[in-house]
Amino acid sequence: MKLEFIFISVISVLLISCNSSDKGSIESSFQYVDPFIGTDYHGHTFPGATMPFGMVQLSPDTRTLGWDACSGYHYSDSSIIGFSHTHLSGTGMGDYGDILLMPFTGNASVMPGKSENPDSGYRSRFNKETEHAEPGYYTVFLDDYSIKAELTATDRVGLHQYTFPEAKEAGVIIDLHHSIHGQENIINEINIINEYEIEGLKKTYGWASNHYVYFKAKFSKPFKVELYKDNVLITNKKFADGSNIKAKLKFTTIPEEKVWVKVSISGTDKEGAAKNLEVEIPDWDFDRVVIKAKNAWIKQLNRIEVTDTNTANKRTFYTALYHSNLSPTIYNDVDGRYRGMDQKIQVSENNNYTVYSLWDTYRAQHPLFTIIKPEYNQDLIRALLQKYKEGGILPMWELASNYTGTMIGSHAVSVIADAYMKGYRDYDTELAFEAMIQSVVYDSIKAIPYPHNGIKRDLMPKAKLFVDKYGYVPADLETKSVSKALEFAYNYWCIATVAQDMGKNEIATEYFKKSKTYNHYFDKKTGFMRGKNTDGTWTEPFDPAFSDHHKNDYIEGNAWQWTWYVPQDVGGLINLFGSKEKFATKLDSLFTVSSEIKGENASIDITGLIGQYAHGNEPSHHIAYLFNYVDQPWRTQDLIGQITNEFYTDKPDGLCGNEDCGQMSAWYILNAMGFYPVCPGSVEYSIGKPLFNHVSINLENGNTFEVEAIGLSENNRYVQKVMLNDEKIMSPFIKHDDIMDGKKLTFIMGDKPIVFWE
Repeated sequence: MKLEFIFISVISVLLISCNSSDKGSIESSFQYVDPFIGTDYHGHTFPGATMPFGMVQLSPDTRTLGWDACSGYHYSDSSIIGFSHTHLSGTGMGDYGDILLMPFTGNASVMPGKSENPDSGYRSRFNKETEHAEPGYYTVFLDDYSIKAELTATDRVGLHQYTFPEAKEAGVIIDLHHSIHGQENIINEINIINEYEIEGLKKTYGWASNHYVYFKAKFSKPFKVELYKDNVLITNKKFADGSNIKAKLKFTTIPEEKVWVKVSISGTDKEGAAKNLEVEIPDWDFDRVVIKAKNAWIKQLNRIEVTDTNTANKRTFYTALYHSNLSPTIYNDVDGRYRGMDQKIQVSENNNYTVYSLWDTYRAQHPLFTIIKPEYNQDLIRALLQKYKEGGILPMWELASNYTGTMIGSHAVSVIADAYMKGYRDYDTELAFEAMIQSVVYDSIKAIPYPHNGIKRDLMPKAKLFVDKYGYVPADLETKSVSKALEFAYNYWCIATVAQDMGKNEIATEYFKKSKTYNHYFDKKTGFMRGKNTDGTWTEPFDPAFSDHHKNDYIEGNAWQWTWYVPQDVGGLINLFGSKEKFATKLDSLFTVSSEIKGENASIDITGLIGQYAHGNEPSHHIAYLFNYVDQPWRTQDLIGQITNEFYTDKPDGLCGNEDCGQMSAWYILNAMGFYPVCPGSVEYSIGKPLFNHVSINLENGNTFEVEAIGLSENNRYVQKVMLNDEKIMSPFIKHDDIMDGKKLTFIMGDKPIVFWE
């Protein structure tokens, strides 16, 4: 099996090499990606086959319940339930796992087996040595059925290749009831078209309250079918519907017989699924689809070329680049139709997208896109604006054309502002500005609770109203008040910055003023951002290390982690402490105090700790760079080195927290290149410390931006001087145009901590 896989890989690389002038760049990108990185611990990634931003994520499911089942797969598991066609990468909540297929031999049950007893139903043990994954391809040997499973995908179609042993009874189970995190099945439908083809529908209620997945499956081998409703055989029928519908497709096989199954999905209707299948995989050439997927991934990965001798770091880097190119995902059919936020079928000339994990990805993933994929990033903004027109508000966390009301802030605003201020404006900017304003003001008409896993979540939280009514968000009227208010203040700044550039001066003045509301929460006595009640008193009792995941003044964190969230006005935050020296002392203590997180219901998202700094969760991601603002860049450099070395590795447990749809990986990519956007919406990047000797970014405009680290070594870990082209930079910042103009950023490294811009 391994020889066959190696043969396919070699052919792929040879074919790709025919179209490339630099075989070295191929070897330094594609072959260093390991999709298993992040599948252990709490990374919540999946190892299966998908295209860049593809609608299909064809991957094995090993578990469906529990926090570490968010992607359906965990590296520690030793048995597989089957292969489903939709998965989320690195989320902290679960959904999807739609249209599960499981090949079998023998008299298989249609009930899924339990992990502790795989023989109790359809499920198979497997050996890690037979499991392999690379971008666009996954394979494993199912021990209990003696079947080799291989998976690949196009944008909207998953292609299965099963190599069967000789068997009088063999086949494939299709389970529409299966889902990740037990989503409620509203309707399952299976229709047998003929002895080769099946179509159907799966609609669920869960994180996405109205999730439609239409599908069409076509087999290379004729089958006889058994349909099951509520796990009971239905006789003499070719159609079944209900909330628990399954099909058992049976045939006989000869030794080493290959059977192919192609499965397309659509959010619109069965006709959409059929068209997707017809257009994207018209034949049964599995190797051709694998090679096409690999070529697509090579194109994405070769946007950044790393030169270094540290293989482990390159594996970590290119896998991070792979993970950052998984979502947002395409969510329209080949004919341009899609299901909109109003749940109506729409048609668009541009792609529609889903899986906008904006609370996470505005920080680093979208800024990374403005560098390596600005056209794609603008496409994402165009789709966001379409969602605004369909639903009346920009989403916070959009999933399958559903508002979920998940997380806080209004970070579609941040994404738009970041692109706009960097000069990317190929969309209706007036509509974008209108949408930004509507995202941060309270609208009682739109303040309708939205169903979410049985809980009503407000898409229009009253925190937006309280800022205008009280000047701050009172802790006794709103949970997570401090976190919400701090993020609103940043969002206000984003709006003000864009308004000022557009000549909307009155609006700019109003929102710049509102962006200063963060100072209401700073308690000079304790030196922390704290909850304030309507009567002006601080919430008590107070312990900066205390966390409660549901009932607290902070979301997914505590006062230690949230006190530093004023990215739009670091100078103003420093002034609250009284001086740069006092600020630096307090900031340093964040990384040196006890790592104990107090509270019986502390958030499980608080991981990757250095003192109380929590790299496994997003609110901490900019904090290490704050030392640059108080003339202690060596502390930034030390911390960036520690974080990249300790919390990112090339092992399955190589992520210290949820991948969060590309944010954790994008953080690593940018920091490994030596800079980071502390405040998206600004055109500045703060200087850190590069991880590699040389990096080249191949920009869409035809330019190449280079980063070189001269003298970099374990001992020479401090920046001595930074040159932009041949000119020394005199502050710890570079601008976006410096990158896009194709300049060269050179770091001179040494063993002494200094203020390198003096």
